[in-house]
Amino acid sequence: MNPEPRLPAAFLQSGSSSFADFLSDAAPDLLPSRRTLPQGHAAELAPHATTIVAATYPGGVVMAGDRRATMGNVIAQRDIEKVFPADEYSAVGIAGTAGLAVELVRLFQTELEHYEKIEGTTLSMDGKANRLAALIRANLGLAMQGLAVVPLFAGYDLTADQGRIFSYDVTGGRYEETAFHAVGSGSLFARGSLKKLYRDDLDETDAVTVVVQALYDAADDDSATGGPDLTRRIFPVVQLITADGGRRMPDDDVADIADRMIAGRMTRPDGPAAPLNGGGR
Repeated sequence: MNPEPRLPAAFLQSGSSSFADFLSDAAPDLLPSRRTLPQGHAAELAPHATTIVAATYPGGVVMAGDRRATMGNVIAQRDIEKVFPADEYSAVGIAGTAGLAVELVRLFQTELEHYEKIEGTTLSMDGKANRLAALIRANLGLAMQGLAVVPLFAGYDLTADQGRIFSYDVTGGRYEETAFHAVGSGSLFARGSLKKLYRDDLDETDAVTVVVQALYDAADDDSATGGPDLTRRIFPVVQLITADGGRRMPDDDVADIADRMIAGRMTRPDGPAAPLNGGGR
């Protein structure tokens, strides 16, 4: 008598290289987008995460996120992490409903790992960006009830030999950004800061300084964005991605940059000014 197989039949069949597609057939109830909610607007019931910024520089791309999550007019968490590695050469930052966004990131990480195991190679940057768009599109029903997830995706394209940034809307629309971008409630102020400070020739340290300055400016005008917390020593999460792979900048290094920035703000509260050289980026 043959023993019963340890895994269900679905796990033993060949199929799509997409883990999300497999899950939708084998266990659809595990997908965040398949959960049903009562009628009504649910945005006020869950913490929201903002703000995420990213910028390219020669040889890489940097992504950073503040640490505050809000629920209405209340600070729900002061040290939430919103920037995560997606795989070895990419990162994703979350804005929107925090709980759903974290689940979507985990699903995206598994999606990329599953593809690599099935196909024996990694997805291209465009392929990764498209897979993330499909996951966001699947969440449209919850987004219409106020539980939107709008991430920012960035990575190093080994084929093009440059950093790339992609933004999204709640319908899964995918848009490639040039040089820098920001998402979240403080994104308007962060992008204004990035326009002022960004240059094409930034080195790694300067690129990190620019995105930390942008988060500070966002926190200065947006109550849902948290600036560096000097008393609790809570600083932005910064992820750097180059041709050698991605790495999180140590908190002590981010703290050093933030401390220097805040010292400068003591004499110039609005931050450094862009040079009036008449040129572009």
